[in-house]
Amino acid sequence: MTADRLALALAELLEALRAEARAEMAPAIGPDRLLSVDEAAATLGIGRSALYGEIGALRLRSLKVGRRRLVTSAAIAEYINEKAAPSIVRDGAASTEGTRDADHAA
Repeated sequence: MTADRLALALAELLEALRAEARAEMAPAIGPDRLLSVDEAAATLGIGRSALYGEIGALRLRSLKVGRRRLVTSAAIAEYINEKAAPSIVRDGAASTEGTRDADHAA
């Protein structure tokens, strides 16, 4: 299998996994639901401080309603998709951040 075909196959697999994750997540959260900070943190499996850190770093969209900070279910889905996306594409092969590609190790 050539590098181009392998990269294409990996991209197709990643898109299929994303579509399945979106399909599983949609009934649980709903398309237009506003989540409190506690609910959003529980959904992502992180703590409140980590959630506020992601909001402050502009990696997770939120909105303020009165004194409350709310996160849309769509923003959570986007956040998950961005975290799952390959961050580095080198020589036609995708690798995710924090993992080492044996072909490119020094």
